[in-house]
Amino acid sequence: MRELKVAIVHDYLNQMGGAERVVAVLHRMFPDAPIYTTIMDRSKLLPELQDADIRTTWMQGIPGIFSKFKLFFWLYPFAVRSMDLEGYDLILSSSSAYAKGVRKGRGALHVCYCHTPMRFAWSFESYMEGVKVPRALKLLAKWLTYPLQIWDQRNSRQVDRLIANSTTVKERIRRHYGAEAQIIFPPVDIDRFEISDYKPGDYYLVVSRLVSYKKIELAVKACTRTKQRLLIVGDGPDRKRLEEMAGETVTFLGRESDETVVRRMQHCKALIFPGMEDFGITPLEVNACGRPIIAYREGGALDTVAAGRTGLFFEEQSVHSLISAMKRFEQQAWDPAAIRRHAQAFSEDVFIRRMQGVIEGMQHTQPGPARITEVKRSG
Repeated sequence: MRELKVAIVHDYLNQMGGAERVVAVLHRMFPDAPIYTTIMDRSKLLPELQDADIRTTWMQGIPGIFSKFKLFFWLYPFAVRSMDLEGYDLILSSSSAYAKGVRKGRGALHVCYCHTPMRFAWSFESYMEGVKVPRALKLLAKWLTYPLQIWDQRNSRQVDRLIANSTTVKERIRRHYGAEAQIIFPPVDIDRFEISDYKPGDYYLVVSRLVSYKKIELAVKACTRTKQRLLIVGDGPDRKRLEEMAGETVTFLGRESDETVVRRMQHCKALIFPGMEDFGITPLEVNACGRPIIAYREGGALDTVAAGRTGLFFEEQSVHSLISAMKRFEQQAWDPAAIRRHAQAFSEDVFIRRMQGVIEGMQHTQPGPARITEVKRSG
């Protein structure tokens, strides 16, 4: 029984986020599989991907591609279609945009782990937030979303199995593609975190990029009004506006080292998560430290927060609703060990087992490559 020949495909490797963490775990599953991507900034690669066989497209040579990568949206479909994947048995794409549009060879299976349907095509305004371009160019770009929607829908029908990273994304896939998707939650590196031996501190915590749609102003205003300490880790274009509304109990820390951020998580009273995210890994990282979450009841938080056990919800994106949740939080006792056990259900090993199950199940029911006998693991 021959070994399965696998290719991993990702939109672009020019940042470190949850989508790139998925690629790193797919690389852990198939360490010999090459990773195809449109562009790659080696300085932004996760450590786990530094040794990977990464193959870029002709877009890699475009001057200024890393700083202006969003403006080249119209080229990515051509770059993805230029990837030569002939001869592979299994294609694993990690996609929030273009990667699902690759051409597969005869008899190959294509499994797409979808972080969200293409943001540029389906959520244009949020995708372009913070990108400074002339108004005329922005209008032209918005007009081009319509042919991209058609391209994206057509490509979704070429995928053998769509996997959604959350309930929210599953619903978007149904709405935009008219397809059903299985949910497999993204992997969380639980082993990076542990419960502290010390009692929690006296501060609430936000760990986030500071952009307007994250709704960080709700945490800032709530803690200013109630005189509660709030530490904000992260930076972004919304920082100046947030600083102007913050009281003396709110501290902006900017970007910090991973080790420092973990300590902040271990000793916070709770993480405040006021935005609507597709999934949201940060709350689970805080849970892995044994600390609870106060989250807006929408989006990925519905998948990750067990109300009353690992955190609390507030019902409206308003300061009043958040303050009410904070008061309820202060009156409740929390079990750090139980909170961490909840986070362990989202570990990398759980993700690998579920992905392996999908691949093996497809090979039993669909014609194609030789059956996989074992998932390789590095480390």
